[in-house]
Amino acid sequence: MPVLIACNSVLRVGVPKDSQSKTKAQVAGGIVAGPMFVLAFTAIGARRQGYDWHRHAVSSLAAGDRGWQQRANFIVAGVLYSSAALGLGRCSRQSVAPHIVPSLVAGVGVGLIGSGVFVTDPVSGFPRTRGKHGSGKSSPAEITLSREGKLHNICAIPIFAGIPVAGLASALVAARRREYHWACLSAGSSLAMVGSFLLFGAAFGHESRLAGKGGVFQRISVASGFGWLTVLSLRALSSLRRSQRD
Repeated sequence: MPVLIACNSVLRVGVPKDSQSKTKAQVAGGIVAGPMFVLAFTAIGARRQGYDWHRHAVSSLAAGDRGWQQRANFIVAGVLYSSAALGLGRCSRQSVAPHIVPSLVAGVGVGLIGSGVFVTDPVSGFPRTRGKHGSGKSSPAEITLSREGKLHNICAIPIFAGIPVAGLASALVAARRREYHWACLSAGSSLAMVGSFLLFGAAFGHESRLAGKGGVFQRISVASGFGWLTVLSLRALSSLRRSQRD
């Protein structure tokens, strides 16, 4: 908590008028980061032999010989969200509230960068690994998490926990202000992200009825959370433009 408070004190520094364009550019990064990230991993996955988007996680694209493409996608999106957090911290609390939201967005950026630096271990047979009997595939019992894989999973926490917390916090503030459309959108996106992420975890936990659908649930979770960040950034940018006209 002290770290978040300290981060907020930096993000909330006032912006002179001659820095408005810089702030708008930073916030605009938050608008494009999510759609760009989703389009990029969709295109990358379509070109990877043996990759099934229904079954395999997005992070699995970062492993293997051509994994640099998804690693770069993680890092670029992370940089954009980190920059957007600075811009959001300078926006009016009427458009971005409560104060902790920019810090949580910064955490998302750091988590994405970390996800690009630390590569996940093979999951559900992708990338293909050599099992004990030369089958080209490792059974779940044979796979143990590497140190890098554990760090990758830790980096996912500020993404899949931070966005729902930011969304629910925004929903509470919006409800108090009677901004019910924004409150419903924020709460709904948060619940959709959490719910689909839990289903994603269950699918990769080899639940029989969900096995083979883990990639679908993860994509719903990513789309819900990153979509909310896009709308938040659009809301902030609109507020900046109104204040500039005034």
